[in-house]
Amino acid sequence: MSSPGGGRLTAQIVDASRYKDRYLVDHLRAALDEAARADGSTGPRNALPKAMDILCVIDVLAHEASDTVRKDLLAIGARAAEFTAFLHRDAGAPPHVALYFYDRAAEWATVTGDGPMQAYVLLRKAQAIDRRDAARMLDLAHAAAHGPWKLPPRARAEALQQHARALALTGSRPDTIAHSLDQAHKALSEAGPAEPPTCTGPLCAGYNTDRLMAQSAISYREAGQSTQAVDLLQQHLTRGVFAPRDRAFFSAHLAGALAAAGEPDQAATTGLTALRLAAGPGFGQALAEIRRTLGDLRPHARRPAVRELRQALTTLTPV
Repeated sequence: MSSPGGGRLTAQIVDASRYKDRYLVDHLRAALDEAARADGSTGPRNALPKAMDILCVIDVLAHEASDTVRKDLLAIGARAAEFTAFLHRDAGAPPHVALYFYDRAAEWATVTGDGPMQAYVLLRKAQAIDRRDAARMLDLAHAAAHGPWKLPPRARAEALQQHARALALTGSRPDTIAHSLDQAHKALSEAGPAEPPTCTGPLCAGYNTDRLMAQSAISYREAGQSTQAVDLLQQHLTRGVFAPRDRAFFSAHLAGALAAAGEPDQAATTGLTALRLAAGPGFGQALAEIRRTLGDLRPHARRPAVRELRQALTTLTPV
Protein backbone atom coordinates (compact mmCIF):
# COMPACT_ATOMS: atom_id res chain seq x y z
CA MET A 1 0.00 0.00 0.00
CA SER A 2 1.39 3.40 -0.92
CA SER A 3 0.48 6.82 0.40
CA PRO A 4 0.56 10.22 -1.26
CA GLY A 5 1.83 11.76 1.97
CA GLY A 6 5.34 10.33 2.30
CA GLY A 7 6.57 13.00 4.70
CA ARG A 8 3.45 12.76 6.82
CA LEU A 9 3.75 8.97 6.84
CA THR A 10 7.33 9.02 8.10
CA ALA A 11 6.44 11.57 10.75
CA GLN A 12 3.45 9.53 11.93
CA ILE A 13 5.48 6.32 12.15
CA VAL A 14 8.18 8.07 14.17
CA ASP A 15 5.58 9.73 16.36
CA ALA A 16 3.47 6.60 16.80
CA SER A 17 6.48 4.43 17.61
CA ARG A 18 7.09 6.55 20.71
CA TYR A 19 3.91 5.11 22.21
CA LYS A 20 3.72 1.72 23.89
CA ASP A 21 1.00 -0.85 24.15
CA ARG A 22 -2.45 0.65 24.59
CA TYR A 23 -1.10 4.19 24.28
CA LEU A 24 -0.09 3.42 20.69
CA VAL A 25 -3.60 2.22 19.91
CA ASP A 26 -5.13 5.27 21.62
CA HIS A 27 -2.87 7.53 19.58
CA LEU A 28 -3.97 5.99 16.28
CA ARG A 29 -7.61 5.88 17.33
CA ALA A 30 -7.51 9.62 18.07
CA ALA A 31 -5.82 10.31 14.73
CA LEU A 32 -8.52 8.37 12.87
CA ASP A 33 -11.31 10.22 14.66
CA GLU A 34 -9.62 13.50 13.80
CA ALA A 35 -9.49 12.49 10.13
CA ALA A 36 -13.21 11.68 10.24
CA ARG A 37 -13.97 15.09 11.72
CA ALA A 38 -11.91 16.72 8.98
CA ASP A 39 -13.93 14.85 6.37
CA GLY A 40 -17.17 16.07 7.91
CA SER A 41 -16.13 19.70 7.63
CA THR A 42 -13.89 19.88 4.56
CA GLY A 43 -14.75 16.80 2.51
CA PRO A 44 -13.13 13.55 1.38
CA ARG A 45 -10.19 14.89 -0.58
CA ASN A 46 -8.73 16.62 2.46
CA ALA A 47 -9.31 13.66 4.78
CA LEU A 48 -8.10 10.96 2.42
CA PRO A 49 -4.32 11.52 2.80
CA LYS A 50 -4.67 11.39 6.60
CA ALA A 51 -6.65 8.16 6.48
CA MET A 52 -4.16 6.59 4.06
CA ASP A 53 -1.27 7.55 6.31
CA ILE A 54 -2.95 5.95 9.33
CA LEU A 55 -3.45 2.73 7.36
CA CYS A 56 0.18 2.70 6.32
CA VAL A 57 1.33 3.28 9.89
CA ILE A 58 -0.78 0.35 11.09
CA ASP A 59 0.59 -1.84 8.29
CA VAL A 60 4.17 -1.10 9.33
CA LEU A 61 3.75 -1.31 13.10
CA ALA A 62 1.58 -4.43 13.14
CA HIS A 63 4.49 -6.50 11.82
CA GLU A 64 6.55 -5.81 14.94
CA ALA A 65 3.89 -5.47 17.64
CA SER A 66 3.19 -8.01 20.35
CA ASP A 67 0.22 -10.31 19.76
CA THR A 68 -2.09 -8.30 22.01
CA VAL A 69 -1.15 -4.93 20.54
CA ARG A 70 -1.25 -6.36 17.02
CA LYS A 71 -4.86 -7.43 17.48
CA ASP A 72 -5.76 -3.95 18.72
CA LEU A 73 -3.90 -2.35 15.81
CA LEU A 74 -5.72 -4.49 13.27
CA ALA A 75 -9.06 -3.69 14.89
CA ILE A 76 -8.34 0.01 14.37
CA GLY A 77 -7.05 -0.90 10.92
CA ALA A 78 -10.41 -2.42 9.99
CA ARG A 79 -12.13 0.83 10.93
CA ALA A 80 -9.53 2.87 9.05
CA ALA A 81 -9.79 0.70 5.93
CA GLU A 82 -13.59 0.97 5.86
CA PHE A 83 -13.35 4.75 6.30
CA THR A 84 -10.74 4.97 3.55
CA ALA A 85 -13.01 3.00 1.20
CA PHE A 86 -15.84 5.42 1.94
CA LEU A 87 -13.59 8.42 1.25
CA HIS A 88 -12.40 7.00 -2.06
CA ARG A 89 -15.98 6.33 -3.06
CA ASP A 90 -17.13 9.83 -2.10
CA ALA A 91 -14.17 11.39 -3.89
CA GLY A 92 -15.14 9.66 -7.13
CA ALA A 93 -12.43 6.99 -7.33
CA PRO A 94 -13.10 3.95 -9.55
CA PRO A 95 -15.20 1.30 -7.78
CA HIS A 96 -12.34 -1.22 -7.60
CA VAL A 97 -10.34 1.18 -5.42
CA ALA A 98 -13.01 1.37 -2.74
CA LEU A 99 -13.55 -2.38 -3.06
CA TYR A 100 -9.87 -3.02 -2.25
CA PHE A 101 -10.16 -1.16 1.04
CA TYR A 102 -13.52 -2.73 1.91
CA ASP A 103 -11.91 -6.13 1.41
CA ARG A 104 -8.98 -5.09 3.60
CA ALA A 105 -11.39 -4.00 6.32
CA ALA A 106 -13.24 -7.32 6.10
CA GLU A 107 -9.96 -9.26 6.27
CA TRP A 108 -8.79 -7.47 9.41
CA ALA A 109 -12.23 -7.75 11.03
CA THR A 110 -12.12 -11.49 10.37
CA VAL A 111 -8.59 -11.85 11.73
CA THR A 112 -9.55 -10.07 14.94
CA GLY A 113 -12.80 -12.03 15.33
CA ASP A 114 -14.96 -8.92 15.07
CA GLY A 115 -18.21 -10.30 13.65
CA PRO A 116 -20.19 -7.05 13.93
CA MET A 117 -17.48 -5.22 11.98
CA GLN A 118 -17.63 -7.89 9.26
CA ALA A 119 -21.36 -7.26 8.99
CA TYR A 120 -20.85 -3.49 8.99
CA VAL A 121 -18.43 -3.75 6.06
CA LEU A 122 -21.08 -5.71 4.16
CA LEU A 123 -23.57 -2.95 4.90
CA ARG A 124 -21.18 -0.29 3.65
CA LYS A 125 -20.48 -2.31 0.51
CA ALA A 126 -24.23 -2.60 -0.06
CA GLN A 127 -24.52 1.18 0.23
CA ALA A 128 -21.69 1.59 -2.27
CA ILE A 129 -23.27 -0.67 -4.89
CA ASP A 130 -24.64 1.08 -7.97
CA ARG A 131 -28.43 1.06 -7.86
CA ARG A 132 -28.39 -0.71 -11.24
CA ASP A 133 -26.90 -3.76 -9.49
CA ALA A 134 -29.79 -4.11 -7.08
CA ALA A 135 -29.57 -7.90 -6.77
CA ARG A 136 -26.05 -7.67 -5.35
CA MET A 137 -27.11 -4.84 -3.06
CA LEU A 138 -29.91 -7.07 -1.78
CA ASP A 139 -27.54 -9.97 -1.14
CA LEU A 140 -25.07 -7.81 0.80
CA ALA A 141 -27.72 -6.00 2.85
CA HIS A 142 -29.49 -9.27 3.70
CA ALA A 143 -26.19 -10.83 4.79
CA ALA A 144 -25.36 -7.82 6.95
CA ALA A 145 -28.73 -7.90 8.70
CA HIS A 146 -29.23 -11.67 8.95
CA GLY A 147 -25.75 -13.21 8.90
CA PRO A 148 -24.04 -15.24 11.64
CA TRP A 149 -23.27 -12.25 13.87
CA LYS A 150 -25.07 -9.91 16.20
CA LEU A 151 -25.04 -6.31 15.05
CA PRO A 152 -25.72 -3.60 17.64
CA PRO A 153 -29.35 -2.43 17.35
CA ARG A 154 -28.57 0.86 15.60
CA ALA A 155 -26.35 -0.81 13.03
CA ARG A 156 -28.93 -3.54 12.52
CA ALA A 157 -31.58 -0.87 11.93
CA GLU A 158 -29.46 0.71 9.19
CA ALA A 159 -28.78 -2.67 7.60
CA LEU A 160 -32.52 -3.50 7.55
CA GLN A 161 -33.22 -0.10 6.02
CA GLN A 162 -30.67 -0.78 3.29
CA HIS A 163 -32.33 -4.14 2.74
CA ALA A 164 -35.62 -2.29 2.21
CA ARG A 165 -34.05 -0.05 -0.42
CA ALA A 166 -32.66 -3.05 -2.27
CA LEU A 167 -36.08 -4.70 -2.13
CA ALA A 168 -37.58 -1.59 -3.70
CA LEU A 169 -34.97 -1.58 -6.46
CA THR A 170 -35.62 -5.24 -7.25
CA GLY A 171 -39.36 -4.63 -7.62
CA SER A 172 -40.57 -6.27 -4.42
CA ARG A 173 -44.12 -5.81 -3.20
CA PRO A 174 -44.81 -2.68 -1.09
CA ASP A 175 -45.77 -4.79 1.92
CA THR A 176 -42.43 -6.63 1.75
CA ILE A 177 -40.55 -3.32 1.71
CA ALA A 178 -42.69 -2.01 4.57
CA HIS A 179 -41.97 -5.15 6.62
CA SER A 180 -38.22 -4.59 6.34
CA LEU A 181 -38.65 -0.95 7.38
CA ASP A 182 -40.81 -2.04 10.33
CA GLN A 183 -38.02 -4.38 11.39
CA ALA A 184 -35.58 -1.46 11.19
CA HIS A 185 -37.77 0.64 13.47
CA LYS A 186 -38.07 -2.27 15.90
CA ALA A 187 -34.30 -2.67 16.01
CA LEU A 188 -33.84 1.04 16.63
CA SER A 189 -36.38 0.95 19.45
CA GLU A 190 -34.21 -1.67 21.19
CA ALA A 191 -31.11 0.57 21.17
CA GLY A 192 -29.77 2.44 24.16
CA PRO A 193 -29.25 6.20 24.10
CA ALA A 194 -27.60 7.58 20.97
CA GLU A 195 -23.98 8.68 21.29
CA PRO A 196 -21.95 11.22 19.32
CA PRO A 197 -20.80 9.34 16.21
CA THR A 198 -17.08 8.64 15.84
CA CYS A 199 -15.06 6.54 13.43
CA THR A 200 -13.75 4.27 16.19
CA GLY A 201 -16.65 4.13 18.67
CA PRO A 202 -19.75 1.93 18.69
CA LEU A 203 -21.03 1.13 15.20
CA CYS A 204 -23.73 3.57 14.02
CA ALA A 205 -23.75 5.18 17.47
CA GLY A 206 -25.50 8.32 16.20
CA TYR A 207 -28.07 6.57 14.01
CA ASN A 208 -31.51 7.93 14.95
CA THR A 209 -35.12 8.11 13.85
CA ASP A 210 -34.67 11.17 11.63
CA ARG A 211 -31.91 9.44 9.67
CA LEU A 212 -33.90 6.21 9.42
CA MET A 213 -36.94 8.10 8.15
CA ALA A 214 -34.88 10.04 5.59
CA GLN A 215 -33.36 6.79 4.34
CA SER A 216 -36.81 5.19 4.32
CA ALA A 217 -37.92 8.00 2.04
CA ILE A 218 -35.23 6.93 -0.41
CA SER A 219 -36.71 3.43 -0.39
CA TYR A 220 -40.13 4.89 -1.17
CA ARG A 221 -38.60 6.94 -3.97
CA GLU A 222 -37.02 3.81 -5.45
CA ALA A 223 -40.39 2.05 -5.20
CA GLY A 224 -42.07 4.81 -7.23
CA GLN A 225 -43.90 6.31 -4.23
CA SER A 226 -42.48 9.78 -4.83
CA THR A 227 -45.14 11.77 -2.96
CA GLN A 228 -44.55 9.79 0.22
CA ALA A 229 -40.79 10.24 -0.24
CA VAL A 230 -41.22 14.00 -0.59
CA ASP A 231 -43.38 14.24 2.53
CA LEU A 232 -40.94 12.25 4.68
CA LEU A 233 -37.83 14.07 3.47
CA GLN A 234 -39.37 17.52 3.90
CA GLN A 235 -40.58 16.64 7.39
CA HIS A 236 -37.33 15.18 8.67
CA LEU A 237 -34.95 17.59 6.96
CA THR A 238 -36.89 20.39 8.64
CA ARG A 239 -36.82 18.97 12.14
CA GLY A 240 -33.74 16.74 12.15
CA VAL A 241 -30.14 17.65 12.92
CA PHE A 242 -27.95 16.38 10.08
CA ALA A 243 -24.26 16.73 9.38
CA PRO A 244 -23.49 18.83 6.28
CA ARG A 245 -22.77 15.75 4.14
CA ASP A 246 -26.02 14.06 5.16
CA ARG A 247 -28.08 17.21 4.64
CA ALA A 248 -26.61 17.62 1.16
CA PHE A 249 -27.26 13.95 0.34
CA PHE A 250 -30.84 13.86 1.57
CA SER A 251 -31.61 17.25 -0.03
CA ALA A 252 -30.37 15.86 -3.33
CA HIS A 253 -32.73 12.89 -2.94
CA LEU A 254 -35.56 15.29 -2.10
CA ALA A 255 -34.88 17.10 -5.37
CA GLY A 256 -35.13 13.80 -7.23
CA ALA A 257 -38.35 12.85 -5.46
CA LEU A 258 -39.85 16.25 -6.31
CA ALA A 259 -38.92 15.75 -9.95
CA ALA A 260 -40.63 12.34 -9.95
CA ALA A 261 -43.68 13.88 -8.25
CA GLY A 262 -44.13 16.38 -11.08
CA GLU A 263 -42.66 19.45 -9.36
CA PRO A 264 -39.80 20.46 -11.70
CA ASP A 265 -39.29 24.00 -10.44
CA GLN A 266 -39.21 22.97 -6.78
CA ALA A 267 -36.97 20.06 -7.70
CA ALA A 268 -34.48 22.37 -9.41
CA THR A 269 -34.52 24.86 -6.52
CA THR A 270 -33.95 22.08 -4.02
CA GLY A 271 -31.18 20.71 -6.22
CA LEU A 272 -29.47 24.10 -6.11
CA THR A 273 -29.68 24.08 -2.31
CA ALA A 274 -28.08 20.64 -2.22
CA LEU A 275 -25.41 21.77 -4.67
CA ARG A 276 -24.44 24.70 -2.48
CA LEU A 277 -23.97 22.31 0.43
CA ALA A 278 -22.04 19.70 -1.56
CA ALA A 279 -19.88 21.68 -3.99
CA GLY A 280 -17.29 23.18 -1.66
CA PRO A 281 -16.43 20.04 0.34
CA GLY A 282 -16.88 17.85 -2.74
CA PHE A 283 -19.47 15.47 -1.27
CA GLY A 284 -19.51 13.10 -4.22
CA GLN A 285 -22.58 11.03 -3.37
CA ALA A 286 -24.73 14.15 -3.11
CA LEU A 287 -23.33 15.49 -6.37
CA ALA A 288 -24.11 12.20 -8.10
CA GLU A 289 -27.74 12.40 -6.95
CA ILE A 290 -28.00 15.99 -8.19
CA ARG A 291 -26.76 14.87 -11.60
CA ARG A 292 -29.32 12.07 -11.54
CA THR A 293 -32.06 14.59 -10.76
CA LEU A 294 -30.93 16.85 -13.57
CA GLY A 295 -31.24 13.90 -15.93
CA ASP A 296 -34.80 13.34 -14.73
CA LEU A 297 -35.53 17.01 -15.41
CA ARG A 298 -34.54 16.88 -19.11
CA PRO A 299 -38.18 17.15 -20.26
CA HIS A 300 -38.28 20.50 -18.43
CA ALA A 301 -34.91 21.75 -19.64
CA ARG A 302 -36.27 25.13 -20.80
CA ARG A 303 -37.69 26.11 -17.42
CA PRO A 304 -35.59 28.87 -15.82
CA ALA A 305 -34.99 27.02 -12.55
CA VAL A 306 -33.86 23.88 -14.38
CA ARG A 307 -31.54 25.92 -16.61
CA GLU A 308 -30.07 27.53 -13.51
CA LEU A 309 -29.38 24.15 -11.93
CA ARG A 310 -27.81 22.83 -15.13
CA GLN A 311 -25.59 25.89 -15.45
CA ALA A 312 -24.49 25.69 -11.81
CA LEU A 313 -23.65 22.00 -12.07
CA THR A 314 -21.93 22.40 -15.44
CA THR A 315 -19.59 25.06 -14.06
CA LEU A 316 -18.68 22.67 -11.26
CA THR A 317 -18.22 19.45 -13.24
CA PRO A 318 -19.28 18.15 -16.65
CA VAL A 319 -22.83 16.75 -16.70
